[in-house]
Amino acid sequence: MSFPWAKQYEPKHPLMKWVDDRLPLPRFVYNAVGAGYPVPRNLNYFWNFGVLAGMFLAVQIVTGIVLAMHYAANAGIAFDSVEHIMRDVNAGWFLRYAHANGASMFLLVVYIHIARGLWYGSYKAPREMVWLLGVVIFLLMMATAFMGYVLPWGQMSFWGAQVITGFFSAIPGVGETIRVWLLGGFAPDNAALNRFFSLHYLLPFVIAGVVILHIWALHIPGSSNPTGVEVKSEQDTVPFHPYYTAKDGVGVGVALIVFAALIFFAPNLLGHPDNYIPANPLSTPAHIVPEWYFLPFYAILKSFTFDFLWIPAKLWGVLAMFASILLLFFLPWLDTSPVRSANYRPTYRIFLWVLLVDVIVLGYIGGASPTPSVILIGQLASTYYFAHFLLILPIVSMMERPRPLPNSITEAVLAGKGGTSPAQTALAAE
Repeated sequence: MSFPWAKQYEPKHPLMKWVDDRLPLPRFVYNAVGAGYPVPRNLNYFWNFGVLAGMFLAVQIVTGIVLAMHYAANAGIAFDSVEHIMRDVNAGWFLRYAHANGASMFLLVVYIHIARGLWYGSYKAPREMVWLLGVVIFLLMMATAFMGYVLPWGQMSFWGAQVITGFFSAIPGVGETIRVWLLGGFAPDNAALNRFFSLHYLLPFVIAGVVILHIWALHIPGSSNPTGVEVKSEQDTVPFHPYYTAKDGVGVGVALIVFAALIFFAPNLLGHPDNYIPANPLSTPAHIVPEWYFLPFYAILKSFTFDFLWIPAKLWGVLAMFASILLLFFLPWLDTSPVRSANYRPTYRIFLWVLLVDVIVLGYIGGASPTPSVILIGQLASTYYFAHFLLILPIVSMMERPRPLPNSITEAVLAGKGGTSPAQTALAAE
């Protein structure tokens, strides 16, 4: 959004004036992340996670490019090439651990970023396109992470590829043909490893392209804020630089400390020990589990244990797993409440906390052994997940009585510092 009070870029040096006339790239950056981009003055630290996601994407691309210089995408030596990186390449252990744990950090900050969007209604008009592009990024990230997990060619890599590609065989009639076509054979082998490596190298650059579209779409309506009230005057905003560049810098510092702690003190904390065993098609691991960030969706997949309506349980599981992600595309139209922020929606807020607990339970179930009680809990948790978005959210949106909103962002900020807004006064009088 172009605000009339936004400070315009004014190059001082003759060279910068010459560049600005012919290629206004400095002006573009200034208006995107500099003083030329006014931002709501009340953003909290949850708004840092978009920047953190961009930082970890850059970490993954840089470390991935260097690792690709030493990795061999050949089923016969892929495992040994990873060990070569760890033992013989200068700082190879650091690059490998940074890349592996960087994937976990990337997914973690993106999950928090999504949770912030759900809490503050960032998917509502006029920011639907920002949300939709974000979901596209999430899908691309999941595909990239899965293919990256296959590359070390350990036991979990091989059998994870076998299980995930086996989903396609659930499609009636053509499923097995599609699976063989994707793998280049009847089981994961050299052809599949080469394809996965090629796509794993390509997709981060596709993600970077969609991230640019994501940021572009955000700059059209401007950033949302914790109140959900739109910017109305210059008082409601501050320049992005230096205020939010400094605040983002604090978040980057904390994130890097956590990242460094993982790399140097617990590099294998989030991995699986079976992946240090070379892939063996003749030895199935006792318990095949994906990486932690896939566990909730894996739990939904495992929750279907019997055929229903002449459709096999396996196909139901696959459909439900993909539907659990794809329904996020429809969220802007499932939530019809005119109020964005959960801070002013008491009923919605309760169900959102329940959803958070539900996703954590699904994550635990996804990594647990499939005993009868575990399967039952997974089925109940999966049922609530879909019920939340398809039943509870639309009903709450129509029936909930939200709290009165502040008249402006500035009013909410001043009230938070000890003042009392008219909205709060009206609420207290009820």
